[in-house]
Amino acid sequence: MTLKSKTAVVTGSTSGIGLAIARAMAREGANVVINGFGEGSAIEAERSGIEKEFGVKAVYSPADMSKPDEIEGMVEEAVKTFGSVDVLVNNAGIQFVSPIEDFPREKWDQIIAINLSSAFFAMHAAIPGMKAKKWGRIINTASAHSLVASPFKSAYVAAKHGIAGLTKTAALELATFGVTVNCISPGYVWTPLVERQIPDTMKARNMTKEQVMNDVLLQAQPTKEFVTVDQVASLAVYLCSDAASQITGANLSMDGGWTAA
Repeated sequence: MTLKSKTAVVTGSTSGIGLAIARAMAREGANVVINGFGEGSAIEAERSGIEKEFGVKAVYSPADMSKPDEIEGMVEEAVKTFGSVDVLVNNAGIQFVSPIEDFPREKWDQIIAINLSSAFFAMHAAIPGMKAKKWGRIINTASAHSLVASPFKSAYVAAKHGIAGLTKTAALELATFGVTVNCISPGYVWTPLVERQIPDTMKARNMTKEQVMNDVLLQAQPTKEFVTVDQVASLAVYLCSDAASQITGANLSMDGGWTAA
């Protein structure tokens, strides 16, 4: 158990990629702080399930990732509860699609706040403790859109390119402190969010489910296969291991070949 007695804070972890990462960290022995929005009883079921299944402590933070004070409060509460934050996974993210000239100002501000600034403020709060212990792992969930663009996703693409730059800067600052900083850039990942988009797209484009999956969602991924949340989580766990101690400042693509072209 590579993370026994360590603590991992995972933002945006009440479902999807974040929940898979939180569960994978717990499987390796870490106490975890999960965070995100959702229905209270569903969140409690996931939190208590992690404790029962993996024999660790799990707490839920309702911190709003658009509010710096709440982000820093989440990190402080984790330190107060567990003694340290050893692993920080900045995973929270939202999406909105619109041409630039029609893009609502409040949506731009919200996406930049949640997808980019929240990572900065969480790192701002967690780094002093990691430096003091001379050990830490910071993992940022980026996207294939940290490397390439798609039309009508200006805020998301800008935020994910920003995450890649923030990752590199932090890696250089922390290189002599035993703290690594990396980002994982998945392509299309099979999550409930993606699955829920399919019926509307079938109707709008008069396509079958298979056509939507292959010709719309997976059009950019040469493997024509979705990345799974467990694959992303496994890479996150590897980045926490001693074997990965010299991987820092990296943007690790997991996109079925999307960005190879």
